[in-house]
Amino acid sequence: MTKKMFASDNNSGIHPAILEAIVQANDGHVPAYGNDQYTEAATRKFKEHLGRDCEVAFVFNGTGANVTGLKAMVRSHQAIICTDGAHIHADEGGAAEGFIGGKLLTSPSADGKLTVQGIQRHLHHIGNPQRSQPKAVSISQCTELGTVYTIDEIKDITSFAHANGLYVHMDGARLSNAAAHLGCSLPEMTVDAGIDMLAFGGTKNGLMLGEAIVCFNKELASEIQFIRKQGMQLGSKMRFLAAQFERLLTDSLWLENARHANEMAQLLAEDLTKFPEISLTQPVESNAIFVSLPKPQIEKLQKKHSFAVWNEEKNEIRLVTSFDTSKEDVEALIGDVGDSFI
Repeated sequence: MTKKMFASDNNSGIHPAILEAIVQANDGHVPAYGNDQYTEAATRKFKEHLGRDCEVAFVFNGTGANVTGLKAMVRSHQAIICTDGAHIHADEGGAAEGFIGGKLLTSPSADGKLTVQGIQRHLHHIGNPQRSQPKAVSISQCTELGTVYTIDEIKDITSFAHANGLYVHMDGARLSNAAAHLGCSLPEMTVDAGIDMLAFGGTKNGLMLGEAIVCFNKELASEIQFIRKQGMQLGSKMRFLAAQFERLLTDSLWLENARHANEMAQLLAEDLTKFPEISLTQPVESNAIFVSLPKPQIEKLQKKHSFAVWNEEKNEIRLVTSFDTSKEDVEALIGDVGDSFI
């Protein structure tokens, strides 16, 4: 068996139940472009979990989900407020600005979270035609640093944003991990907390590929289908995307996968911090662990394991667990960490 990696949950395989759902969907011919029973069933599942009034659109990847949802909110003369480490700003190749034509306005964040103050600093030029006009706020749940917004923190942001005429978008690539950490339902930290548009992650939680755009704001819903097509995110064989989500949202598989990944992250963090030379740089609230350790140890470990060096100046690395990470995988990494100090 191939050794598990800790570089990203994108490196994991497909959950066996999801793979079986794909196999079952591969039976005969069905109408294309989402006009099939699998897409209908998956959409029903989303409505069961997130409310019958939401609109759902399946896409291929996280970047597609983010920019499609955001384009429904923002015109080219407008702007999106996010943190300087947000995925749409730091890791999507300028897709948001390139596809939407608008601007990203960033605020610095030590823990990955956007605050009301971080939003407010960009509202001083409302009405000035020489400045891009803020129209949306985007937050990530979980953040790029593995931290999780509390429900109250989300409500503070959405209340302030809506009071100032701004929509709120949530990049939920690891939303399931956040729900597992908070012990809350999916609606509690999304629609009930005031989120207008959600990118619901599947790829990082056991799917082969696929994300879902979930629109809670009826004013925005009518444009999603057209923007998805223009953005090359409308799959002709939609049933294979949808069947995965229908299974993921059945029998709490989404939560079981996320909870397991979180538990493995906690185990790994506990074992790592037993070494006095290693320290956490962020609280472990999801399936990502950020730690600093001496550079010689990083170099030794890189010869055996795949992981991200997050900040070379701080000797900070990121380790990510997945639904299929085992205790044995954690023990193997910890053993090599110990050997690196010899």
